Amino acid sequence: MIFVTWVVFAVEIIMRFFPSRWESPGCQKQFARNYIKSGSTEIGSHDNNSTVLIALIWVVFNGIFGWLHMLGILDDGIMILLCSLYSVCDMICILFFCPFQSWFMKNKCCSVCRIYNWDYAMMFTPLFFVRRGYFWSLLVLSVILLFRWEISFFRYPERFSEKTNEYLRCKNCTEKLCTHKHQLHSLWKQIEAETAARIRRLRKHADGAP
Repeated sequence: MIFVTWVVFAVEIIMRFFPSRWESPGCQKQFARNYIKSGSTEIGSHDNNSTVLIALIWVVFNGIFGWLHMLGILDDGIMILLCSLYSVCDMICILFFCPFQSWFMKNKCCSVCRIYNWDYAMMFTPLFFVRRGYFWSLLVLSVILLFRWEISFFRYPERFSEKTNEYLRCKNCTEKLCTHKHQLHSLWKQIEAETAARIRRLRKHADGAP
């Protein structure tokens, strides 16, 4: 089962190195074929300070788990489970709420996300402390993917901005994930409002109010 999981993730990472119409626009914007010139030469500002901050927080956060692993408090199995948890969190970020987007990057959606292709490197960070070759291969592949992404960003910044790349604009979006997020947020607010109203009614009833 573990080998099958390794194969699945290895194939997914390798696919990210090549253009694919099956992949999200968020990770495909680095490729030349997805660069549609908008006519503007103003790339817009990418908050590199936020990306550095995110990287530092992630390294320190995972360093705590690594330290516990070196002390023998956490074993390899726990570190692998931590990767699985990160995988689930990645889906939550895409479908429901992304703290990196809301608290740090302030970008409008995944399509224009500055660190979209960091996901696998972040997911497999705990494997740095696991002394098993085939697990390390996932980390190595994901780090190479991250460096490929960063090199593309600094060489072709115009591909990563919706101001210069029509491919990233809402009218060309095929996923509409932001629409789903807005619907979920609206539903959550509605549930909160109905819950608060129900609590008020129950309190009035408990106090004997008519």
